[in-house]
Amino acid sequence: MTYSELQMSIENVATPALVLHCPAHGSLGVIRSLGRLGIPVYAVHQTARVPALASRYCRGSFLWDAHAAPPKQTVEYLLEIGRTIGRRSILIPTSTDDMAIFVAEHAAALREWYIFPDQSPALARALASKKEMFHLVKKVGIPTAETLFPRSREEVCKFLKSATFPIMLKGIDGMLLYQKTGKKMVIVHDQQELLRSYDAMEDPQQPNLMLQEYIPGGDDTIWMFNGYFNASSECLVGFTGKKLRQVPIHVGSTSLGICLANPAVDKLTREFMKAIGYKGTLDIGYRYDTRDGTYKVLDVNPRVGGTFRLFVGQNGLDVIRALYLDLTGQRVPASGLREGRKWMVEDSDLGSSFRYYREGQLTLSEWLRSFRGVEEAAFFASDDLRPFLRACAQGVRLISSRLFRAAQRLASGQPVPGKAAGSGFDFPVTQRPVAMAPQTKVARS
Repeated sequence: MTYSELQMSIENVATPALVLHCPAHGSLGVIRSLGRLGIPVYAVHQTARVPALASRYCRGSFLWDAHAAPPKQTVEYLLEIGRTIGRRSILIPTSTDDMAIFVAEHAAALREWYIFPDQSPALARALASKKEMFHLVKKVGIPTAETLFPRSREEVCKFLKSATFPIMLKGIDGMLLYQKTGKKMVIVHDQQELLRSYDAMEDPQQPNLMLQEYIPGGDDTIWMFNGYFNASSECLVGFTGKKLRQVPIHVGSTSLGICLANPAVDKLTREFMKAIGYKGTLDIGYRYDTRDGTYKVLDVNPRVGGTFRLFVGQNGLDVIRALYLDLTGQRVPASGLREGRKWMVEDSDLGSSFRYYREGQLTLSEWLRSFRGVEEAAFFASDDLRPFLRACAQGVRLISSRLFRAAQRLASGQPVPGKAAGSGFDFPVTQRPVAMAPQTKVARS
C-alpha cells in the first residue's frame, strides 16, 4: 500500500462497483483503488485469465464478451449481474471508448441496477471520434492541430499541392487501423511516402485515415489532464502531468509519467468541458506548440484513462475515488497535486526504454535516474501480487510462443518478421464465446 492510500478513507463504502471490460492495467488500477478502501468491486470480462481478475480486491467476476455480443444481450446480462450482486452498483467502463458509449446509449435500461454519470451519448461518440472531436473542438474555439479527412486517394493528391511535411497519418478509429496494420499512426516526410502509406493502410470502401498537421517538438511537449466532472460539468478534481516515456515511442501511451502542475492546461480543460457539458471521468492529451505558444488538443477519452493512477492527490484522491464519492452522495474533498510523483507500466517501459536507447536519446545512467520518484507501478503491488505474477506468466508464454514461431519459420526457410515484439503484459484481446448466463468467480476470503 502506498503513501497515498494511507491518507484517505471513505465513510460509506456499502455501494458496490462493477468494472466493465478489463483487458489491461487501467481496469486493475480501478479495482485496486476502490478495493483498498473496502468497497466491494466486481468485474466483467470475456475471460478469467486477465491480470485484473486475479486481484485480491476483485470480490467476484462475470464472464461476458461485451464487444462480440449484441448490445441488447449485454444489457440483459448486466441487469442479471445487478440482480446477482443484489443492490445498485457504480458502473465503470474502462479501457475502450466504445464501452463508455455503450453505457451512455443504454442508460435508461441500465439505471435499474447501476449508477453512473448522465453522459450524452452524442457527446460521448463525438469525443471518441477523432473526426467529430476535431469539429467539436473547432466549434468551441479550443486550439487543435489542423486536420483533413480525405474520402479518396484523389482528395489526398489534391491536398499534396499545398501540403507541408512532415504529416501525421492517423486512423480516425485508431483501434480499427491497429487491427488492420499493427499501427495507429505514422509520420510521413514526403509525397511519395504519404501515397505509399495511404495505399497500404486505407480501405477505400470504409475510409478511416486522416492527415494531421505535425506539431514539432519532443516528448516533453506532451501534457495530460485527468479529471472528474460532476452533473453540472464542474471539475471536482483535476490533475496535470507529462509523459516521460511512451510506447510506441514518441506517439504512444504513457509507460513512465510524472505529475507536474500546468495551470494553463488545467484552465483550458475545465473551460472546454464546461462549454460542452461533459460529465464523468476524463483523460485528455495536449501538445505544446512552440510556434504559437498554444496547447493543442490531441485526443479525448470520455472515460477513465489507463494512466489515471499516475494522478493521485496529496490526500489519496484520484478520479475514480472522486466519481465514487460524488455518485454516492458524499463530499469530494479538495486535493492538491503531488508534484513529482511518478508512475510506470513495467513491461511497456522496459521496451520503450530500449528503443529510446537505440535512438541515442537515453543513456544507462539517465535510465536509472528516471526511476527516482516512482511510487506506483501498473502491475506490481506488494499488497496484491497475484496480478503481477499472472502478467509475468502470460508474458513468458507470449514470448515463448513468438520464439517458437520464429524458429519454425527459420527451419522452413521463411523470413522472420522484423516487427519488434509487443508488450509482455498487455495482450491483444482474443474473442471468446459469448456467455449466455452469469458465470461468477466466488469471492476469496
